[in-house]
Amino acid sequence: MTEYDPNEHTVDELDDHLETVDDEEVLQTILEAEQAGRDRKTAREAVHRRLEAIGAVDDGDGVEEGTETEGEYEATKADVGEEAEGEDVDDAEGESESEADTDGEEAETSAEDESEEADDGLSHPTRDKRHVRALEDGHYEDMWVFCETQQGELLEVSREMLGKARELMDQFAEEYGDEERVVAFLMGDDCEELAEECIAYGADVALYHDDERLERFLHKPYTEVSAHMARGEGSVESTDWRDYDKPRYVLFPATNNGRDLSAKVQAELDSGLASDCSDLFIEENEVSNPVKTGEPGVKKTFEKVLHMKRPDFSGFEYSTILCLDNPGREFHPQGASIIPGSFEPIDRDDDREGLVVEHDMELEDDWFQVEITEHDQLEAGIDLTDHEVIVCLGRGIADDPTEGMELGLDLVDAFEDAELGITRGIVTSSYQFEGHVEEYSKEERQIGETGQVVAPNLYVAAGVSGAVQHKVGMDESDTIVAINTDTDARIRDFSDYFIEGNLFEVLPRLTDAVESGETTIEAIADGSGGDD
Repeated sequence: MTEYDPNEHTVDELDDHLETVDDEEVLQTILEAEQAGRDRKTAREAVHRRLEAIGAVDDGDGVEEGTETEGEYEATKADVGEEAEGEDVDDAEGESESEADTDGEEAETSAEDESEEADDGLSHPTRDKRHVRALEDGHYEDMWVFCETQQGELLEVSREMLGKARELMDQFAEEYGDEERVVAFLMGDDCEELAEECIAYGADVALYHDDERLERFLHKPYTEVSAHMARGEGSVESTDWRDYDKPRYVLFPATNNGRDLSAKVQAELDSGLASDCSDLFIEENEVSNPVKTGEPGVKKTFEKVLHMKRPDFSGFEYSTILCLDNPGREFHPQGASIIPGSFEPIDRDDDREGLVVEHDMELEDDWFQVEITEHDQLEAGIDLTDHEVIVCLGRGIADDPTEGMELGLDLVDAFEDAELGITRGIVTSSYQFEGHVEEYSKEERQIGETGQVVAPNLYVAAGVSGAVQHKVGMDESDTIVAINTDTDARIRDFSDYFIEGNLFEVLPRLTDAVESGETTIEAIADGSGGDD
């Protein structure tokens, strides 16, 4: 065999070559050449893994005890024992049992250490755990959208996500020339018609599981069914529409149930999750992080990466999250949960063609140990997300809370499609409202991080200081008009128009202007701070 110089190859290329080598002496020669040359840690570890795989004696120059291996840790079958939990890795997935990855758990001590010290059951708390690596060289396609339902209807956020998914995959086809699909998946009792509705709102395929026990959200069965769908398991009739291993992307709603389900499903599918996102786009990304490239100083371009934008520090900053593969470790589906109100649904088209598929799976009785024996029907809440205009009142109404509320409602009535919102400050205040307006001070109208997220054409903030928690709920509005006596109020920094003045004087003038059709009034300034 011609002598192989590892220093002339990347770690990935070296890994591929090592799979063809079964001779311990040749492997030791490659290791010595690497140590004498570039001496890359990841390259040395690759040789030692191969030595271990062929049953050769490790000379101790591999992974040091307790050290990190480029973001992952290794554990052998001897370490985890014959009784370790988890499933064996298929040969088709390119992993032997000796290469099982503990994914974040520390490497176990050597057999020599164990012989010197008896295991007290506390020294090695991860002894019986074993992580099975995600699929290697997998085939991934399509963007999946979990369409949450409630009382036999799709939630509005489900339609919003379908609309965004449709936009993204249409752009995907233009950019890459590959026409991948939008796949809606849902479950419930008698939900076939809802699956058909998903097609009308942009899905190419709607995969549903019908079972009367799934009428209400339950963690275990919803997780198991979702993961079963995503892995392409089930009868031929329910899976022959696809020929890939897992979805490329998956979206969940950032609702109470959606947040729970997204974390559980992504863990079951052995991938990651960006939670509470407000924007998405797909493009390539070049990185030099050795955890992702496998080698320091090397740049690698990842294609078709879902960029998931989410607010940080209560909306003061935004981060873009990427789910990138490691060498020999693939993270799919790339997953995100979406804040309701972040996107617009497309117009419903009942003539739109698509494939509706009933999923086939036996649901175990053990998954339904929790049973809902009785429940109370809550009154319908106030949905602020689907209006052209939002008038939001803040603590500026403190001088006369009832009159302030009345003035806000007068402005709402002046518009054709408007609704009243309030800040957290009003919800938690001790303001005394007269009975005819008291209902408008309830938490269901709160806008902000712990309330609703709105994006109207016009947002009027009256007496609102502009705390970052409130900014999260409204900064996607097309036009923001702020009314405040304090010219240093934070809301001025992200408003399109700032009116310096008392809301008790300004709101009636705005209402008169809207009713008369003369909406350009001198009180509106572009931040110059002129008096009203």
